[in-house]
Amino acid sequence: MLLNVPTLVAVDLYVVTLVGVLMAFAWHSGRRDPTLGYMSAMLLLAALSTLLIGLRSVGLIGVSIILGNMVMMLCCAMLWTSMRVFAGRSPHWPGIGAGALVWLLLCLWPAFYQSMPARIMVNSAATSLYCLLAAFELWRSRRQLEVSLRPTLVLLLFHASFYSVRLFLDRGTPFAIPDGPGATFFAVLVFETMLIAVGLAFTTLTMVRDRAELKLRSAALSDPLTGIGNRRAFMESGERLLRLCAERDETVALLVCDLDNFKRLNDAFGHPAGDQALMEFSRITASRMRRQDVFGRIGGEEFACLLAEAGTEAACQVAERIRREFAELPFIADGMLSVSIGVATSAEAGHDLARLLALADQALYLAKSRGRNRIERSTPRPGAEGRSRG
Repeated sequence: MLLNVPTLVAVDLYVVTLVGVLMAFAWHSGRRDPTLGYMSAMLLLAALSTLLIGLRSVGLIGVSIILGNMVMMLCCAMLWTSMRVFAGRSPHWPGIGAGALVWLLLCLWPAFYQSMPARIMVNSAATSLYCLLAAFELWRSRRQLEVSLRPTLVLLLFHASFYSVRLFLDRGTPFAIPDGPGATFFAVLVFETMLIAVGLAFTTLTMVRDRAELKLRSAALSDPLTGIGNRRAFMESGERLLRLCAERDETVALLVCDLDNFKRLNDAFGHPAGDQALMEFSRITASRMRRQDVFGRIGGEEFACLLAEAGTEAACQVAERIRREFAELPFIADGMLSVSIGVATSAEAGHDLARLLALADQALYLAKSRGRNRIERSTPRPGAEGRSRG
């Protein structure tokens, strides 16, 4: 079945323009992610290049060959830029304009301008190169992006491969021989480009949405001052770690840490000093945590650390390093920084987070009552509950 080229061009122009306008609306009215702005520019430039290249059928050959393909190069550059920006890098303006500039300079060479095979080769090579660059931007940042990149990568690589194959199949006769093989391939080219444009718009919007949701979830689970997990994050991650350790029959230790005399510190030196103390304690403690451990701020000046595969002795060693390093920090006044730590393990409480917290809380209360700036181990007593401390 032959595809009608003029009809396909008209449909392509309408669909790509519509998707480009909708993408611009999504960027302007909602997420404000620059990735959507560059993707919108790519789609609208694609529509413009289709219109300009189509002017060849009405005799405007120079406009079609020179201006139409320059716009197409800019379109491909915007595709690369949108993926580059999504990966967290800034636009590379020389690279954006390089393709269009090279095309213009080549068209000043009569031998190139008059050779359809040469123009097809350069156009196809440039399109494939920009697609591969876009795929590379995503691939090298795949661990940091934390969203599904596979659909976009597949589309980019397919588009690059398609334009590589074009070098061998496109004879460059889209209008001169309506029923010839060149016309058939040109129709397929228009159809493929339209589908890829729509597909990339959809997958890019999905990636932007998924990343925005991840950021919102991260904000909901992190403490805004210290940047570590909040109480909700600690409880969720702690429960997961305890289930895993219970399945493996591994001992887990919990440290509950409370900064000493925190209210007096705030009263004497102001809230900025208190905030600084909280941030410094978070930094020191986080540096002592392993990847599998869970650390969070569970109250105003209270923190908890869940240590995987750790018994009482190992937990007390970690707690002592934290206590000593925090107390030795240079601060506004000597002796103002100290922390009391209560330690409990699953050997006493089982793999039950609520029970571990209760036992560690008892030990923390004991550390406070014995003079602060010390570590105490839990001594479980039936029916005992944690008490308040200062």
